[in-house]
Amino acid sequence: MKLILLGAPGVGKGTQADILTRELHIPAISTGNMLRAAMKDHTPLGEKVREYMDTGKLVSDEIVIELLSNRIQDPDCANGFILDGVPRTIGQAEALEQAGISFDAAVVLENSDDVIIERIGGRRVCEVCGASYHLKHSPAKVDGVCDKCGGKLVQRKDDAPETVKNRLEVYHSTTEPLKGFYETRGILKTVYDQPTIAETTRELMAVLGEIR
Repeated sequence: MKLILLGAPGVGKGTQADILTRELHIPAISTGNMLRAAMKDHTPLGEKVREYMDTGKLVSDEIVIELLSNRIQDPDCANGFILDGVPRTIGQAEALEQAGISFDAAVVLENSDDVIIERIGGRRVCEVCGASYHLKHSPAKVDGVCDKCGGKLVQRKDDAPETVKNRLEVYHSTTEPLKGFYETRGILKTVYDQPTIAETTRELMAVLGEIR
């Protein structure tokens, strides 16, 4: 199954992608993690990525498509994959189509901006492996320490309050139109955020069950 997870930053795409990976046995491809890995390597491409992400702006389509095209050629994507964080623009969606990359469903996770701002404020990520946590909703077993690799948990620069507001504005103006794009192709599915991660997962699996 080839899936796209859509939704505003902080809506829970990364968390649900991790769960779907276990349930469907296909990899979740986080563009955010790929971009941060590029920055960590301090390559010329990584420095370009840093300029975008530190200000909350969208990374250029050319950079994103280059990273993604390379990733989905890996053997673990042979039976499908889950895209988290791409496409973010109509241009990227069209570029994926032109590359012959098709999808079974584009699932949008919906929530209000107010809830998202509160959620992002408590979000932490592992600076080593990129695993995501939340101080309230999905805390690490040991405060400040990644359950998976023991790395340090930090708040990303692009999770700072002013940057979050900017990211939401960019989402509504640039990424949200993708809902209409995929609706016209007959593959858009909507899942409304539930009180708990588990309840949201149940809603998501029910939607996916309709197309399996």
